[in-house]
Amino acid sequence: MASDGKAKDADTRVLQGGTDEEYSSGNDGVQEFAYDDSRKIGVTGAVFLILNKMIGTGIFSTPSGIFAATGSVGVSLFLWVIGGILTFCGLSVFLEFGLAIPLSGGEKNYLERVYRHPRYLATCVLAAQMVLLGFSSGNALAFGRYILLASGSTLGDGWEARGIAIACITFAVVLHSTLPKWGIRLVNVLGVFKVVILLFIVFAGFAALSGRLLVPPPGNFHNAFTLEVTENYGGQGAYGYSTALLRIIYSYKGWENANYVLGELKNPRKTLAVAAPIAIGGVTILYVLANVAYFAAIPKDDLATSEVLVAGLFFRNVFGDSAGARALPAFVALSNLGNVLAVSFAHARLNQEFGKEALLPFGKFWASIKPFNAPAPALFLHWIVTVIVLVAPPAGPAYNFIVDLYVYPGAWINGFVAAGLIYLQWRKSENWTSPWHTYLPIIVLYLLANIFLAIVPFIPPNGDWNSDGYPYFVFPVVGVGVLLLGGVYWLLWSKVWPAIGGYKIEAHRIVDDDGVEVVRYKKIKIR
Repeated sequence: MASDGKAKDADTRVLQGGTDEEYSSGNDGVQEFAYDDSRKIGVTGAVFLILNKMIGTGIFSTPSGIFAATGSVGVSLFLWVIGGILTFCGLSVFLEFGLAIPLSGGEKNYLERVYRHPRYLATCVLAAQMVLLGFSSGNALAFGRYILLASGSTLGDGWEARGIAIACITFAVVLHSTLPKWGIRLVNVLGVFKVVILLFIVFAGFAALSGRLLVPPPGNFHNAFTLEVTENYGGQGAYGYSTALLRIIYSYKGWENANYVLGELKNPRKTLAVAAPIAIGGVTILYVLANVAYFAAIPKDDLATSEVLVAGLFFRNVFGDSAGARALPAFVALSNLGNVLAVSFAHARLNQEFGKEALLPFGKFWASIKPFNAPAPALFLHWIVTVIVLVAPPAGPAYNFIVDLYVYPGAWINGFVAAGLIYLQWRKSENWTSPWHTYLPIIVLYLLANIFLAIVPFIPPNGDWNSDGYPYFVFPVVGVGVLLLGGVYWLLWSKVWPAIGGYKIEAHRIVDDDGVEVVRYKKIKIR
């Protein structure tokens, strides 16, 4: 393996790397990408970037499925607290990695640092998961459902909602591709808006607890920890708890958002260490209080069957069916739009990283930031996958399936990240150092939680195997299948195609004075 990026002799030459509008190329042969300093994000921007991905569809939609899976008000609230604890554990793990390796790309850099044998396998597996399952479909679909609700429609996850969802993701991708500064500004504005909406729900919940309701008080807090089993909720066993926790983690997902764009943060070590705990701590408190509000205003049967429209049902029970109340779901839709903007912004950067390193076919194209100094091709790739996932599920409820499919493979990836950090801390020869240290019990807790989430969905539920409209095993099988597809791609990309084409893949690694490592993959012709 070449470590200095130079051709070893006259019989080797670089066939493909990453190129772009703004880069510097030195003797190492590696092209470095850089955004203008005016585009870089400070603490406030990083807080809202995290908030926008965390506060999206989840808290306004997933509480229905979570209660339906557990059949207990108290257990549901307890799982939301556990979700917050696990999020802080994950944050600590990612802070240690992110502050030691302040590069855009998130888990890609961390897995590359740990899993070097077989070479490139971990990176290809992650690329398959991020490119094929890193979509905005769930958030966009919820946007469509809430827009329909605001217009007075009771249509479900049909083509009307999916058509609006496609318009939503198209708007986000076009804005980020052509007016990147305005995209970030809109993310920040909607970040403030999301917090206001969530606070509004919390305070309306306090009013509901005091009796300010237009429906009879549901009395959900009597015997709150009783495990009930009815036709609409409860009785799913360990499978139900695992899917409930997966959907909670989906609602919290986004805490790692700034790690994907560290290359675009001002003073990344300081910015991330300050912004991430502020954003996550505030969101955890708001989530628990919002769930209390829902249980204060919505009867159990209605909550369990409300699917994506939990917040809409809450508004109706508290404020009635007036024109003003019907407008409130439109505000939730704007919150969902902010989430789509934040997710597409971050995942496009990760797609761009894979293009820079020639891991994707036509890597130069996917890495480009022409003509508006924005990763338009990488955003377009995100758009393609999002639209496919929106139109592929058959008629009927699709939101829960999309959510489960989106978040499930992440349990495997995060498990390997946590195990890798344990290895780095334990193996002294790795010379691992970071400005942030995560204690071993925190890493182990995070690792065990991800093992639970990865394995238990394969265990059949106690009740109907098709309760969500599809067999229980579909999303874990598809999720694992995509990860295995990454392994197949690795075999083709690093072994089969090089053997046929007469070249080899080399990773050019550079470590700067701060110990930061950057990797670029090159095709080296063998004559």
